[in-house]
Amino acid sequence: MILLVIVASILIAAITIIQFNKQSKEYHEQRLERKENHLILNLNYFLSESKTESLDSIPQNKINEITDIHEIPFELYGLQGNLLKSSIPSSINNFDKILSPEILTFFQKENKTRYVKDNEESKYSKSSYNLIYNNKIPIGIIHMPYYIDDALSRKELESFLMNLGIVYINMLLIAFVFAYFLSNYITKSLTRISQRIKTTKLNEENAKIDIEKTPMEVSILVDSYNSMIDDLEESAIKLAKSERETAWREMAKQVAHEIKNPLTPMRLTIQSFEKNFNPEDVKNRNKIRDFSKSLIEQIDTMSSIATAFSDFANMPEQKKELLNVVEVVQIALDIFDKDYVEYATENDEILTLFDRTQLIRVVTNLLNNAIQAIPEDRNPMIFVKVHSNEKNVVINIKDNGNGILEENKTKIFEPSFTTKSSGMGLGLSMIQSIMNAYNGSIAFKTKENQGTTFKVTFPKKLK
Repeated sequence: MILLVIVASILIAAITIIQFNKQSKEYHEQRLERKENHLILNLNYFLSESKTESLDSIPQNKINEITDIHEIPFELYGLQGNLLKSSIPSSINNFDKILSPEILTFFQKENKTRYVKDNEESKYSKSSYNLIYNNKIPIGIIHMPYYIDDALSRKELESFLMNLGIVYINMLLIAFVFAYFLSNYITKSLTRISQRIKTTKLNEENAKIDIEKTPMEVSILVDSYNSMIDDLEESAIKLAKSERETAWREMAKQVAHEIKNPLTPMRLTIQSFEKNFNPEDVKNRNKIRDFSKSLIEQIDTMSSIATAFSDFANMPEQKKELLNVVEVVQIALDIFDKDYVEYATENDEILTLFDRTQLIRVVTNLLNNAIQAIPEDRNPMIFVKVHSNEKNVVINIKDNGNGILEENKTKIFEPSFTTKSSGMGLGLSMIQSIMNAYNGSIAFKTKENQGTTFKVTFPKKLK
């Protein structure tokens, strides 16, 4: 818009100057012709009234009188080009005393009565030459120098262009101000839209944009975004449903596999007992004891599988109670009663709001993983440390086990992922869920064949 104003102002100024020059040229040409006609009529009238037949017979005072009447000087030449009379004072007369052959030839051959030429070496802009007739017979040539004075017109033109410039400068200022507020009005809406787009996530609820009084183009963009949010929410629901179904299918396969493992030895044990049982055998009591012990072990295995699956599927409701983390971690460590587990803490009391059972479950799962990660041929060492900073409680559990392979680092928190020969692979996934519920986090550092350190962080109770 600003560019259009600038281009329009330049075009109008150029057209104005061109039109002024054209009108000025036409005006002076017409004025020169009128002056010529008036002079010739006046001379003809004097010649006819005075019965004068030659131009050199006209008195000088009459020449001066005619010049004063029409306010324009003139000269009279004979047909041979010699100067006869002049109203221009000799002190400022720069014209030739004899006409140039060019002018004389023009009148003799072209059969025309008027000749005009531009003067470049004189203060007069133009010179016009006309034949003077007496009784239709040419008796001489009148020369009339014409001075074009455009000072007043050019001053008016300059004044007009200046006023035009002021108008367009004001228009530019108005355009700048309007463009500034318009751009702010538009970019403000676009900035809000941009910020909202940056915070849009597939797995979270996204708010729609509600902006009133926006340009039509921005309104279309807002409507498109809101429509996209509806589609995204619908897609997220479908994706979450699909992921849940996939996870449960994988879990069902894992559960079925884990249950089949103890069922096979149970079946073989029962078949063997049925085949080899002898009522009269004196060792029946011992055989029945061994048979019962084997079945109970397999049943316990299936029970632990069912318990793990139930714990993962039915996480207890979030319950916050004031706990001393130092004491709760000690209780969890006492369950294992391992001499190679070292426990260190900076303070005797670090308070937090957490579920006691959930915290014990977190520690026991991590400690159990640490114990199982250490090879049998290696002297086990596990270090447990509890400390705190300004806002959080931090629990570190470090082992000297095999570490986590590079390809498994992104999978260890996935449900049903495990590198052990037994177990459901739900422990770390369950710990992550617990941490998320209490605004905490779990992370790890590992080195292959050197060990792993798990770091659990959650908010502490501020005094």
